[in-house]
Amino acid sequence: MTAVTAVTDQTGEQEPTGKEGEGEGAAEAGVQGGERVWDDGLIARRGGGADAGAAAQPSASGRAGAHGGPSAHGAQSAHGAQDSTTYAAPLRARLDALRELVGLSRARLDGQTLAEAGRVLDQAAARRELSDRHTVVAIAGATGSGKSTLFNALAGVAISETGVRRPTTAAPLACSWTDGAASLLDRLGIPGRLRRRPLQSPAQGARLDGLVLVDLPDHDSAAVEHRAQVDRILTLVDAVIWVVDPEKYADAVLHERYLRPMATHAEVTFVVLNQTDRLPDDAADLVLDDLRRLLDDDGIALGEHGEPGATVLALSAFTGEGVGELREVLGQFVAERGAPARRISADLDTAAARLRPVYAAGQRVGLSERAREEFSDRLAEAVGATATGQAAERAWRRNASKACGTPWLRLWRWYEAQRAPGRSPWADSTAPADQEPTARQRVEQAVRVVGEEAAAGLPAPWGQAVRDAATRGSVGLPEALDELAVRAGAPSERPPRPGWWPMAVLLQASMTLLQIVGGLWLVGQIVGVFEPNLGVPVLLMASGIVGGPCVEWACRMAARGPARRYGLEAERRLREAASGRGRAQVLDPVAAELLRYREVREQYVRVTGLSTTGR
Repeated sequence: MTAVTAVTDQTGEQEPTGKEGEGEGAAEAGVQGGERVWDDGLIARRGGGADAGAAAQPSASGRAGAHGGPSAHGAQSAHGAQDSTTYAAPLRARLDALRELVGLSRARLDGQTLAEAGRVLDQAAARRELSDRHTVVAIAGATGSGKSTLFNALAGVAISETGVRRPTTAAPLACSWTDGAASLLDRLGIPGRLRRRPLQSPAQGARLDGLVLVDLPDHDSAAVEHRAQVDRILTLVDAVIWVVDPEKYADAVLHERYLRPMATHAEVTFVVLNQTDRLPDDAADLVLDDLRRLLDDDGIALGEHGEPGATVLALSAFTGEGVGELREVLGQFVAERGAPARRISADLDTAAARLRPVYAAGQRVGLSERAREEFSDRLAEAVGATATGQAAERAWRRNASKACGTPWLRLWRWYEAQRAPGRSPWADSTAPADQEPTARQRVEQAVRVVGEEAAAGLPAPWGQAVRDAATRGSVGLPEALDELAVRAGAPSERPPRPGWWPMAVLLQASMTLLQIVGGLWLVGQIVGVFEPNLGVPVLLMASGIVGGPCVEWACRMAARGPARRYGLEAERRLREAASGRGRAQVLDPVAAELLRYREVREQYVRVTGLSTTGR
């Protein structure tokens, strides 16, 4: 204990007595009641550009200072000026896209779904405000794996307690090779009494300049609070060294709970096979190969042959064999100063993978032109556009018949109308209303169909949003269509007359006049007023009797084209009116939801770091 105390006095980062509670309280700086709070910066960044997102980020680090631990600025005043972590442009773009994505999705997704994304934004903002000259590396492992022994071997002095009592490490212990790491350790919630400095030669210290090493409790500890500390700190450090031993390297808890879920963090992961001194000759290589196989099954890329990925080493912390190689690898890793950005990038990858089910569509989505046309056809059917056009066509023909028909036929029709006064000439021979679906049912069916077609292939939350938009838009639509149908079914003015109607009317009047003249001539011959001569009056009457129906038939043939065009125009106007109302109330809100989904889909693709050529 004397040696340990001496080391503690050399740190320059030991907090004064009475401040330990504040340092321990900082453990909760990153977690408030188990939930993270973040600011998506949507409105601010839209109004102020990309810099507005960066302006919103200091709040995360400000919370750490609010819990008692000194902030990054406080660390600067205590330990000299320190540079904040800088992220490259691609990473900043991904973070901005995630912030935009969260802002656009709040009204469609629940807070639990977006919690991981919010945590990543919080961690990125907090780490950005802290030193980029330091790399925080945690040593994690199972009970008896020898992680504390490895921690002491790297530090060059017995800092972490080792022994046969389990669990040995009850609280995280930190060792910093360089001054200025206080704010980083405050963020981890490690009090000053648990912060140390290594005892090494200047040459050894220079190789690990900037390293902050944290010895964690056992991840499989029987104490629940120990496991909770491990899980919390693993989300905050820049890199992790997993220490496994020949007996537990294939432990299911390690692989299923930690390694496999963090497969995207391969570039900031070290896996160390410890206690190789307990293995006979060549057995260490066999175990190491099997460990690599298990890591490959977990989806962890291995950094072999210069490729990026996890570093896998075999060593013995007890004898010191292989520790030098790990120290060299750590020195190079820390000197690159890229671990914080790599960690945030890996967190982004993990968050994007978890969000994929709520953003990635299984097929091309959208409302096709065919679906729009079918919706318009269903509304036209509900409003009776076809029947209205046919009624208009019949009305045009009736007017032509009235104008060009024989007076005797018109008189007969008048007589028939007097016998059945309740029958309207506008009546249609359609099926009774109780035998056909009502207009309301047809409209509701059309809205359901278009909503389902528009939502096809969308992730569940966005598909439901599209269906809800269609349902909301259908409110009041049947009544509006009924009003359109009433206005179209009761025209306020007579159909137009073509230019040839006056000539046809005059010709029909001439035929009628021939019949009257011929008839009067015959009557005059019968009463003796005129001399008997049946040929001329009979010819006149026959000409009128035959010519009248011929003129009427010719007019009907000539009226077919204009009547058809008039009916089609009436049908077109009603179809367009119904389609316009349906587009305004249903299709436009649905299209707005689809556009919103495409926007969040584009932001999601940017978060993944891929091209924006997705659906």
